[in-house]
Amino acid sequence: MAGPAVVEVRRSDRRRRMVSARREGDTVIVFIPGWMSESEERHWVDEMVRRLERSEARRRSPARTGNDALQRRAMELARRYLDGEAEPTTVRWVAPMRTRWASCTPADGTIRVSERLRDAPGWVVDYVLVHELAHLLAPGHDDYFWSLVGRYPRTERAMGYLEGLSAAAGLGLVGIDGEEPPTEYPVIDDVEGAAAGG
Repeated sequence: MAGPAVVEVRRSDRRRRMVSARREGDTVIVFIPGWMSESEERHWVDEMVRRLERSEARRRSPARTGNDALQRRAMELARRYLDGEAEPTTVRWVAPMRTRWASCTPADGTIRVSERLRDAPGWVVDYVLVHELAHLLAPGHDDYFWSLVGRYPRTERAMGYLEGLSAAAGLGLVGIDGEEPPTEYPVIDDVEGAAAGG
C-alpha cells in the first residue's frame, strides 16, 4: 500500500473482546469493543493496520516486482506443473490489454501479462502464467491444452476470480486470452496429474 492508510474506527457495545479489520477501497475499517480506552484504541488500530498490510503483502505475487521476477516465477511454475517442458524466451508485464489478461506467441516464446493483474493475488497471477506457458506446448485451446492447465490446483478458483474482476470493472474480458474455458477439464491418457483444479 502506498502512503499511510486512511483508518476509520467503528465501536460497538455488542462487541465484547474481538478486534478486527478489513479494507474497503482505500480505507481500513477497524472494529473495536465500545469499552476500550483511547490508548487501547490507538494500540489496536496500529496493530490491526500492521496485520492487515502484512496479510495483503503475503497474498501479493512475488512476480509483481518486475519483469525479471515475473520470468523467474514463470520458469518455476513451468518446472512444477509442466515438467519443465515450457520454455518461454521472455515473460513481461505490458500495458493493460483491451480484451485479454495475457497473451502468448508460441512461435517466438513470448508471454505478456497485463498490468491490470499486478494487484491480483499471487495464485491468480500463477494461474495466468501456467495458462500462457501451456500455450507453448499446445497453441490452441484443445483438450490437451486444458489438461495441461488443469494441473495447476487453483485453476477453477482463479478463473472465477478473473471473471468477477472483469465483471466488477466492466471490462467484459472473456477467459485469459479471449477463449471460453471448458466446463470441465479433460484428462488425457499421456498427461499425468491432469486435474480439475481446486
